[in-house]
Amino acid sequence: MLRPKVPTNPMPTGRIVPPVVAEPTTVAQHSTDPAPVPESSAPVRPTVQLTPGAVVALVGGGTAVVMVVGAVLVSMLLAVAITAASVAVCALVIRSLITADAKRR
Repeated sequence: MLRPKVPTNPMPTGRIVPPVVAEPTTVAQHSTDPAPVPESSAPVRPTVQLTPGAVVALVGGGTAVVMVVGAVLVSMLLAVAITAASVAVCALVIRSLITADAKRR
């Protein structure tokens, strides 16, 4: 039931058309001189000039990013610590209730 069945290839029953033979064609090559390649010079990049105001803005922006990322990470750590402490307190209360109930019986 679960064995695969290999299909058999039946003999063709219709009319068989022989393949068409393609005649080779000749390729004419034109000998033309290649177009001269223009000399490429090094691309001119604009130089970045930092003014004192731009430096102050970059330092201030970097400081702000570091402060924001630090505040987010500290708040996430604080949330995890508070959650862990509350779970620990809940575990102690449940353990206390279970042992007190076992002593009464």
